[in-house]
Amino acid sequence: MRAMIAEPAAPKRPRARARTVALALLAVFLARPAADQTAGASGLPLPRFVSLAGEAINVRSGPGKNYPVRFVYSRIGLPVKIVEEFDVWRRVEDHEGDSGWIHGSLLSRRRTVLVIAPLAELRRTPAREARVLARAERGVIARLLDCKSEWCFVDLAGTRGWMERKALWGVLEDEMRD
Repeated sequence: MRAMIAEPAAPKRPRARARTVALALLAVFLARPAADQTAGASGLPLPRFVSLAGEAINVRSGPGKNYPVRFVYSRIGLPVKIVEEFDVWRRVEDHEGDSGWIHGSLLSRRRTVLVIAPLAELRRTPAREARVLARAERGVIARLLDCKSEWCFVDLAGTRGWMERKALWGVLEDEMRD
């Protein structure tokens, strides 16, 4: 009868080494200022605006499910600015300056804007003397359709018209849409 000698299990070095390398790369990426990026992992420009695709969206302190939830967005369609990307995670900022990481699948490319003026007027044409179609209070969300100079063309609950850009949050200063 032959004696069986048990050999020690092979060390789990490759997995531990891969995790260490991944964490090191993440640390280097996160240490870079967002201003250094012109395009994120998606290849799309940074910064850019998107909107929340659902309700009860967790915002985490880092790009992964293992990071703690900092706060929760509960308003579908709210515009947020993507300022950084890591794999499928997006670091976003909101109109109040709060930021955190959201999984990309929870964001929509549908463009929206948030009224930040105490009262914004929706006008028939992009001029201050144009007829007022509706008024929106601070916090109202509208769908962004176009922007030209100082005015943005929006859809506000089914009514389309022009609002002054300065009354809205969700459009880059130099952004012109067609």
